[in-house]
Amino acid sequence: MPVFSAHDGTRLAYHVFGAGAPVICLPGGPMQDSDYLGELGGLSAHRQLIMVDPRGTGRSAIPEDAVSYRCDRLVDDVDALREHLGLDRVELLAHSAGANLAALYVARHPERVGRLALITPSTVAVGIAATGRSRLETAGLRENEPWFAAAFTALESIVAGNATDDDWKAVDPFFYGRWDAQARAHQAAQEGRRNREAAATFGAEGVFDPDATRAALAAFHAPVLLVAGEVDLNTPPSVAAEFAELFPNAEFVVQPRAGHFPWLDDARGFVATTAAFLG
Repeated sequence: MPVFSAHDGTRLAYHVFGAGAPVICLPGGPMQDSDYLGELGGLSAHRQLIMVDPRGTGRSAIPEDAVSYRCDRLVDDVDALREHLGLDRVELLAHSAGANLAALYVARHPERVGRLALITPSTVAVGIAATGRSRLETAGLRENEPWFAAAFTALESIVAGNATDDDWKAVDPFFYGRWDAQARAHQAAQEGRRNREAAATFGAEGVFDPDATRAALAAFHAPVLLVAGEVDLNTPPSVAAEFAELFPNAEFVVQPRAGHFPWLDDARGFVATTAAFLG
C-alpha cells in the first residue's frame, strides 16, 4: 500500500483504484478509514481514485500530537498528498464529514482545486444544520418500509434528545435507500473502523469559522458537484441544496431513492452523474 509523509512526519496511507487522472477521495465518519467507500460503485472504471485513510485510521499511523486530528489541521495532510502525487491542482471528492475537510481545503487553497464533488455532505463547516423536523419529514418518506415503525420511534427519541444506544442502532435503515442484505453488510463492516478519539477532536471548539468559510466558497469559481440522496436522513436534500447555493458554479443533483451512500443504492446512476462531472 502506498504511503506518504505528512508535514509533521506522520506516515499516511492511501489506496489506489483504477487508472487515469487522479481524484483524491476524502472519507467521512468523521475520522473513519476509506474502506467503506469501496470503489464508489465503479467510478474507478472512469478515473483513478486515491482513497485516503486519515491519520489514526486504517493503515495510517497514529500521530504523536492528538491535536492534529482537528479538521483545520488535516488540511495540511491533503496538501501533503497533493505534493506527493506531484500535482499542481487536484480534483477532490468528499463524502459526508469529509466535505468539511474539503471545504476548509478549498478555503485555504482555492487555486489548487480544479473540481470539487461533494457527496451527501456534512455541512458543519459552513454553519448549516438540519432540523429535527427536516429529518422526521425525510424519514416519513419511508413509511411503507417493514422496519419503519420501530426506526421512526427511535428517531423521534433522538430528535427529542432522549436517545439510547439502542435508538441510534435502530435508525440504521434510514441511511440506506434499501435496507437489504447489501446494506446490512455495509453497515456491519463499518463497526470499529472509526477512530473515536480523533472524531472528538475533528470538530473541536474553534476548528470551524463558518462565516469565513462561506465567504471563501463564494469566491471559488471552479466547477462543483453536490449530490444529495432523496431519502438521506443525515443530510436531507433541503440542507444539501442550501450548501450548493454557497458556490457560484455548482451543479446540484438529488439522486432518487438514495440514502447516505448513493453509490450503493444505485451505482449506475451515481457513477453516470459523477463521471460526467469529473470528465
